[in-house]
Amino acid sequence: MYFYRTTRNKTDANYIGTLVKNLSLIILICGSPLAVADKEIEEVIVTSDFRDATLLDTAASITIFDDSIIKNRQAKHLEELLNLAPNVNFSSGASRGRFIQIRGIGERSQFIEPLNPSVGILVDGIDFTGIAGAATTMDIKQVEILRGPQGTLYGANALAGLINLGSNQPTESTQGNLSLAAGSHNTRTVAGALGGSVNKDMNYRVAAQSHTSDGYITNDFLKRSDTDNIDELSLRAIFDWQASEDLDLKLTMFRVDADNGYDGFSLDNTRNTLSDKPGHDRQESSAFALQSNWQVNEQFDLLSLISFADSDLEYGYDEDWAFPAICAGQKCDGWEYNSEDNYLRDRDNGALDVKLVSKQSALLLGKNTDWVIGIYSRKQDEQLLRQYTYNPGDFSSSFDSRNRAIYGQFAIDIAPDWNLVAGFRMENRKAIYSDSDGVDHSVDENSWGGRIALQYRFDEHGMIYGLVSRGYKAGGVNSDSSLSAQDREFDTELMYNVETGVKGHWLEQRLQLQVSAFYQKRKDIQIKQSLVQSRDDSNASDFTDYFGNSAKGSNYGLEIELNWLATEVLSVFGSLGFLDTTYDTPLSVTLNSRDQAQAPRYQFAIGSSLQVSENLIWTLDVEGKDKFYLSSSHDEVSQSYELLNTNLTYKVDDWSISVWGRNLTDEDVIVRGFGGFGNDPRKYYATEPYYQFGEPRTFGVSGQYNF
Repeated sequence: MYFYRTTRNKTDANYIGTLVKNLSLIILICGSPLAVADKEIEEVIVTSDFRDATLLDTAASITIFDDSIIKNRQAKHLEELLNLAPNVNFSSGASRGRFIQIRGIGERSQFIEPLNPSVGILVDGIDFTGIAGAATTMDIKQVEILRGPQGTLYGANALAGLINLGSNQPTESTQGNLSLAAGSHNTRTVAGALGGSVNKDMNYRVAAQSHTSDGYITNDFLKRSDTDNIDELSLRAIFDWQASEDLDLKLTMFRVDADNGYDGFSLDNTRNTLSDKPGHDRQESSAFALQSNWQVNEQFDLLSLISFADSDLEYGYDEDWAFPAICAGQKCDGWEYNSEDNYLRDRDNGALDVKLVSKQSALLLGKNTDWVIGIYSRKQDEQLLRQYTYNPGDFSSSFDSRNRAIYGQFAIDIAPDWNLVAGFRMENRKAIYSDSDGVDHSVDENSWGGRIALQYRFDEHGMIYGLVSRGYKAGGVNSDSSLSAQDREFDTELMYNVETGVKGHWLEQRLQLQVSAFYQKRKDIQIKQSLVQSRDDSNASDFTDYFGNSAKGSNYGLEIELNWLATEVLSVFGSLGFLDTTYDTPLSVTLNSRDQAQAPRYQFAIGSSLQVSENLIWTLDVEGKDKFYLSSSHDEVSQSYELLNTNLTYKVDDWSISVWGRNLTDEDVIVRGFGGFGNDPRKYYATEPYYQFGEPRTFGVSGQYNF
């Protein structure tokens, strides 16, 4: 297995080793004179599976971020946490990273085509898959990232994995917080939460957050520094009602209102743009979820979840990245073009999930067995209106899909210290697509997924597991009428995942370790391609994105996560992911045996938290990532990078104040890129790469009061 490449006149492996060694030296210097800790690492509960279980008792590769990590990271959105997890990546292309990749699998963008995402995203049980802009971290208690196909748990939209965000829940006692933050690029955040008891049977919690920023792009033509701005408002209310002795009801209401700018690309590949009409990335989502837990009898509970989300999305950009007179008075005068592209989507997503969950182990084949049996129904309707300069009129489409499934899972104690988990899901999907170009497409198909996991607890502290799972991702239709008939449809993608791992805690529960190795075989891979054509009315190029199926491919690698309470005042944390991906006999012969897109061969994060004094905590971490192909439709790659981040927090009583910095060395991180075409009339549209850059060096201060 080959994991490393040579860059910066040294191997990446050696470079990572140097970073780790330097950070280890800091850790040793800070912590060497201190006594060994008496405290323990708290047990973490996984809530995204069919039944709650500790992280170290769950046979799967899972990363969990609690609220302390979110606060220390100063993360206001899910995308600002993902680099801490091994083999998890995301693509930009808008104000937020809407699309996520796990183990190299996942979408990178969406334009006119309907999508069946590879990574599921849930916020308090509400489905926001494919529109991760709603995944703010307002009052979030825990973020769970499940790697590998979740066919049993979630079905067609979790081929690569699942991300679950869970909020702080209502409590009987009155409690809450108020926080303020300010930082570089005129960044401002105001947030608060309040919870308590309405009466003896009902508790509540409400939260609100406003987050604004000018962004880090300077538009030289408009002489503005706010064309790539962030303006997000998040609201949440949760009511927990003990309706009777046996029935608990929980209502969650959620609202996200984002009016963000998008001005990400420069003809000169800098953070200085020339757009005359900068784009936008807007989202208005209103959603609710009603959960019920009915304790039917001593043998099982009946759990149900009804959820609905209405999302209005608007995404647009200045296609020429310039102003009309950019060539005025120059030899290229007359070569310019002026174009805008705008997409308005109205998406309604409703789901019903009902399951019976055993409370007492039943006897199956003479063995103690815990079981879950459930039914699932999902209805999603999406209406699209595209406004494009070069279209004679607006383009519209309608995409309606229906998913129904039955599922079950059994956990059997087959022998002392041995446990077998078997799950299965059968799902029917019906989808209807139509558009203003006269395209009509319908599908009615059955798919199945499942997993078998065997785990062995070799002592009271650790366990080893092995699993085999099968996932699926529904096929679809390419909506552009300029494509040939053979390119209009693409098939369902299948994946088999084989995984083994060890996890546990040692040193009197001061050291927690997770290690997993996996191999994934993919069939009929859905690959996004681009058809590049010259425009009839200008010298620029036009390109059409579409999906096709590769014959097969493989993804395999290693994931390591570590938490260590080294001393009473020093903790060390880290993650490391290795990934190797390849296409085999793909749709395009140029991709054969090439790495898959958005799949860096290594990814790491390592850091330490030092209790400098009774009230002062200092955190320092380094995150890094290998270069990777930015798309399967061209050969442009990102650059490998390492980012240094720090946070200094002073706490006294119920007050805390933090001074923080991200990307302290001001690295230019490529988050998206294009190749295979030219967009600069000053260069007569010569083919060259174009890149979008991530956050530069950023500083800030924040404060919080808990009550």
